[in-house]
Amino acid sequence: MSETLGYIHSVETFGLVDGPGVRYIIFLQGCAMRCQYCHNPETWAFTKDTASTPQEAFTAAYRYRNYWRGNGGLTISGGEPLLQLDFVSEVFRLARAKKVQTALDTSAQPFAPDNAEWMARFDRLLENTDLVILDLKEIDDEKHKKLTGHSNKNILAMAQYVAARGVDLWIRHVLVPGITTEEDELHRLRSFLDTLKTVERVEVLPYHTLGVFKWKELGIPYQLEGVDPPTKEQIDRAKEILGAL
Repeated sequence: MSETLGYIHSVETFGLVDGPGVRYIIFLQGCAMRCQYCHNPETWAFTKDTASTPQEAFTAAYRYRNYWRGNGGLTISGGEPLLQLDFVSEVFRLARAKKVQTALDTSAQPFAPDNAEWMARFDRLLENTDLVILDLKEIDDEKHKKLTGHSNKNILAMAQYVAARGVDLWIRHVLVPGITTEEDELHRLRSFLDTLKTVERVEVLPYHTLGVFKWKELGIPYQLEGVDPPTKEQIDRAKEILGAL
C-alpha cells in the first residue's frame, strides 16, 4: 500500500494568528469553495507539483519546535485541509506522538455526516486534533450559497459534531459590508454559537482587498469590486454581538 501524499501550497514558519502561540503553518492545495472575498484563489486548484509525505511535512515543522515554547505548535490550513483528510490525520498523529499542539484551520465544506466511511476517517483525525479553527462565513444558507457556491448545512453540522466530541473551537467570521454585516444574521450566528459548548474564542476578520491582484493575475472576475472594508463602527458592533475579541 502506497503512502498517503499531501500537496502543499506553502508554509509559514513563524505564524502568530492561526492558533495559540507561535505556529508552524502548512497551507495545503485545493478548495471547492469559491468565496467572493477569497484572498488566496491560487490555492483553489488541486495541483500535485509539491508532494510531501506526512513524515517529511512533520519533520520540516518539528525543526522549529524551540520557537513554540509552551503553547505554540503546528497548524494545517489551506486551501481546504479536509480535502486531504488522511494526510492531515497522519501528520497530526506524528505530532501527537511528540506532544506537539495541533490545530486544524478549516471551512468544513467537505464534511460528510451521511458518509460512514468518511466520518470514521474524520474521527481518527479528531483523535489527534487539539483545536479546530472554523470559518463560519454566513449563517443564512441561501446567502451562504451565493457567497461561497455551497450550502452551509454540513458546515454547521460539523461545528456541532466537533463541539459534541469535546474538541476546542475557535470561530472566525469575515465581515463584509452589505453581505455579512446584517445585525439580525449576526444575532442568529451568535445564537448558534451559544449552542456549542467548546467555543473558546470568536474572531471577527474585517474584509480587505489585499488579494484582489491575485484574481486579476489568474484572470478571474472579482465579484466584490467596489466593496470597501468595514468601518470601525461595523467591526465593533459585530464584535459586540458575537462576543468576539
